[in-house]
Amino acid sequence: MKHKTTRNRRHARQSVLEVRVMSPRIAWFGFLKLLGRLTKIACVLAALVGIGWGVWLGVRHAFYQNPDFNLTVIDLNPNPVIDEFGVATLCGIDLGACPNLFEIDVKKGAEKLNALPAITGARIERHLPGKLLVRVVPRLPKAWISCPDEGLGEVRRAGAMLVDAEGVAYPCPDMQVQSATALPVIKLPASVENPITLGKKIRNDSLDYCVQLLDSARAADPDAVQWIDSIRQLNEWSLELVTRQGTSAIFSLGDHARQIESLRAALDHAGEKGYDIATINLIPKYNIPITLREEQAPPRAILVSPPNEESPSDARHARDLGTILNRN
Repeated sequence: MKHKTTRNRRHARQSVLEVRVMSPRIAWFGFLKLLGRLTKIACVLAALVGIGWGVWLGVRHAFYQNPDFNLTVIDLNPNPVIDEFGVATLCGIDLGACPNLFEIDVKKGAEKLNALPAITGARIERHLPGKLLVRVVPRLPKAWISCPDEGLGEVRRAGAMLVDAEGVAYPCPDMQVQSATALPVIKLPASVENPITLGKKIRNDSLDYCVQLLDSARAADPDAVQWIDSIRQLNEWSLELVTRQGTSAIFSLGDHARQIESLRAALDHAGEKGYDIATINLIPKYNIPITLREEQAPPRAILVSPPNEESPSDARHARDLGTILNRN
């Protein structure tokens, strides 16, 4: 016959009395065991540090302290912005000390080059044994920018403002002055909302109109920059182009191709006949008004379809010029 066991009795049977005996001898052996483990870990770490230090010394001796890897040449692509000495100065390279190639921070140097407003992109690479390869992409100037109200009155000198094909403004580097001297000047009004900022795109409607006229002139004549001195917006409906000879030509905001052809025809005709045009309004398609520049008398207006009261000389020039312009 089975005896029933109450819950309390089963719990009592499962209970175990733990008795821990602690003595100084047992504690000492435990300490020695722990110390042994820590010693092994320390030895492993020391070995790893030693190996790492040895590798570093080997790398330093093989690369950083190896005279074969000293900088011997800066290979820079031709550009009108910066030269090899300028790259070394910007990157903090002491050329006289012949630094090791691996001591030069190429990433930081590329960042400094890219920060120059006259450069759109740059990269620096180490080429063993001693070459530093530097490649820069300079901005290509389209015209000078003049805006006296924003302190940009001077042009055609180092530090004056240029604008590239993307409409980005940047100061002219010393090396680019000579090649950019022949470029025309675009005169802009000041803009409180969008002031001209170095390295940033110029947000100005006048610039867009002037660039469109300049592009039309260059499309008709690739050498147009040689005879165009300046362009500006006169008012809401017209632009003024001034030639190197001082002729003031008035253009509309559009239809530039036709007006450029008329201007070129008028200037060519004036050159052949030996007289100078002071002003010409190219907005009308016919009966284009012009004034002639004379040494002894002030300019007077004539038309390409002259009235009867004009002087014979002016009438002859007007008839000839009218015939040429009407062909366009």
